[in-house]
Amino acid sequence: MAETMNLALGAMRFGSQVPERTAFELLDRYVDAGGTLIDTANCYAFWADPDGAGGHSERVIGEWLARRPGLRDRVRLSTKLGAQPVGPGTWPDNREGLSAQAIKTAVEGSLQRLRTDRLDLLWTHMEDRSVPLEETGQALAELVTSGAVDRLGASNHALWRVERARGVARTNGWPGYTALQLRHSYVSPRPGAPVPDQSHRFGWVTDDVLDYVSSDGELVLWAYTPLLNGAYTRDDRPLPEAYDHPGTARRLAMLAEVADELGVTRNQVVLAWLTGGVPAVTPIVGVSGVAQLEEALAGAALVLPEALRARLDAAA
Repeated sequence: MAETMNLALGAMRFGSQVPERTAFELLDRYVDAGGTLIDTANCYAFWADPDGAGGHSERVIGEWLARRPGLRDRVRLSTKLGAQPVGPGTWPDNREGLSAQAIKTAVEGSLQRLRTDRLDLLWTHMEDRSVPLEETGQALAELVTSGAVDRLGASNHALWRVERARGVARTNGWPGYTALQLRHSYVSPRPGAPVPDQSHRFGWVTDDVLDYVSSDGELVLWAYTPLLNGAYTRDDRPLPEAYDHPGTARRLAMLAEVADELGVTRNQVVLAWLTGGVPAVTPIVGVSGVAQLEEALAGAALVLPEALRARLDAAA
């Protein structure tokens, strides 16, 4: 299936903060507009559940598909494993991890909740250095060989670990990672500064990541939190203190200039900047209403004139 739009619908809050009826409405509108990529995880949203259990988002998507026979072949399901809490203790120490058994159990659960027999893209959600890369790689490869999974991706992994894991896969003739999912947007925090809603040490797109993806020829890059939780357009959603530096001020000023010149929103410029760059980035956009989704769809369809892109890039 060829994607018609470089925008993934983020379903993290479906079934928790976003009720099922609204989630169905968003999914319907996204697919009607030509969208194909739906991103979730088996751990979503354990932090909003009284018992600390995930799976809410996958269950909503599965129910949506069950009520729409024939629609499964029109979408690509992307889910993640490895971060779901299991047993006593506190997260992330009690996460399921990336052992062969944990991967097998997690995928069986995701397939059941999503009501499908295959996953189009399976991500390892976060690293597990207690498990050899060979064990994780073989377990993932067996899923691809069996037809349960089409492609593999790594999220929130140190770049050197991704390359080492891909080397292990090449050596053994296994399918390996062909996608990265990290946090990325037009403005960035100061290097090393703590960001309140970011718990992954290696969950950021860096210049090394961009160079790696551009040079590789096989890897694709997905970006989460591309609109910084509404900070570009909402006064009640200020950027965290970590973003308080001269580069941010210059970029926000240029972003406002370009948006005004084009007659679009700042969010739409950010999405166009991501999707039309080198390498092209697939933004994952989580929305809670149709108006937000429509704005994101228009942003993904927007093509920035090269002169304006150059100005945006230079404002740093």
